[in-house]
Amino acid sequence: MSTETAGSADGGVAQSSNTLSVTDNRTGRSYEIPIEDETIRSIDLRQIRVNDDDFGLMTYDPAFMNTASCRSAVTYIDGDKGILEYRGYPIEQLAEKSSYLEVAYLLIHGELPTEAQLKEWTFQITTHTFVHENVKEFMQGFRYDAHPMGMLLAGVGALSTFYPEAQQIKDPELRYIQIIRLLAKMPTLAAFAYRHNRGMPYVYPDNDLSYAGNFLGMLFKIAELKYQPDPRLEHALDVLFILHADHEQNCSTSAVRGVGSSQVDPYSSMAAGVAALYGPLHGGANEAVLRMLRRIETKDNVPAFVEGVKAGNERLMGFGHRVYKNYDPRAKIIRTAANEVFEVTGTNPLLDIALELERIALEDDYFVSRKLYPNVDFYSGLIYEALGMPAEMFPVLFAIGRTSGWIAQWLEMIEDPEQRISRPRQIYTGGRGREYVGIGQR
Repeated sequence: MSTETAGSADGGVAQSSNTLSVTDNRTGRSYEIPIEDETIRSIDLRQIRVNDDDFGLMTYDPAFMNTASCRSAVTYIDGDKGILEYRGYPIEQLAEKSSYLEVAYLLIHGELPTEAQLKEWTFQITTHTFVHENVKEFMQGFRYDAHPMGMLLAGVGALSTFYPEAQQIKDPELRYIQIIRLLAKMPTLAAFAYRHNRGMPYVYPDNDLSYAGNFLGMLFKIAELKYQPDPRLEHALDVLFILHADHEQNCSTSAVRGVGSSQVDPYSSMAAGVAALYGPLHGGANEAVLRMLRRIETKDNVPAFVEGVKAGNERLMGFGHRVYKNYDPRAKIIRTAANEVFEVTGTNPLLDIALELERIALEDDYFVSRKLYPNVDFYSGLIYEALGMPAEMFPVLFAIGRTSGWIAQWLEMIEDPEQRISRPRQIYTGGRGREYVGIGQR
């Protein structure tokens, strides 16, 4: 099969300039496929068939490398230029000027809140941070060494049994209260998982604190009557939540949309996102960066390591991205946040290695020509570790920030009239027409 864009050799338009002319060399038939937003609809290829009994042409795209599964107005990414925008606002401006809850409002409602709207939004989320005592008992039932992500996954899914009205996803008022509950209770469940893993008693939320400050209190409060987080740590964590809030149709967001397309309750959809984020290729990338930096050991070993990468003997973690072919804009912001954290905690020796590795890589044509620039995972693990987080908590922190994006994408999906239950096609490669053989003759 050959394809060509419609148009004559002298520049005149033979057919509509917004179509793709396709000739099927099997039959000699030609087809005009409409182009909209630089995209053709896969279903339009179904008309291309050899005979009436033929199913029609499909596209084969493992891992959705070049297939758009939805229309979305939530997040814009230009990977070649290193641009990330939430609802049209550059991530740099939001990270500098907004709080996480303000950004969550933007993602979910589509516009930045007024002062009154933000006050009410913050109040609603703050007053829903507590979880039912049965949820606490449920979390306490896990083994002492249970992985925090496994606990968070189960905890989020369990919330659907506490709020059965959440199944009524077409009711805007019932939908709204579930959104508030998810944003409010995710840090509480995450903190419970952390304390459980440490063998420490769970700490209830303190609604006098900010969103990030309250989370830090639930993590680290010991015996003090009133926990007061360091404002620099509080701000750095809030920025990290903003940077992780959404990132287009990534693995976990696709999972939320795919499961949500069955019209299940939002807790079950968000649990699917947590499950996807549990995987080392998604939520565990920053842990791999720390392992790499520890293996390098000293700043002096960086040049030899870089040569090992170029020779194919080493893997450079935290550089490059499936989408970005330029410097990940989140990585620049997170470097500043790292400096804030290290002012409080003291410099991590691994930071010197990371800075030297970044410097050499950005000056080396081998990496520049391959567009291998630092991504958000390169520095985030250093910050989490400086905050006292074990590696297994890294994806949990990621999940807290990403919850607002998952919710925004879920809302968009259930309100999109074009969306149906997710049901990809396959290319069957197995046997056909085999005769059953009894167990005694096998």
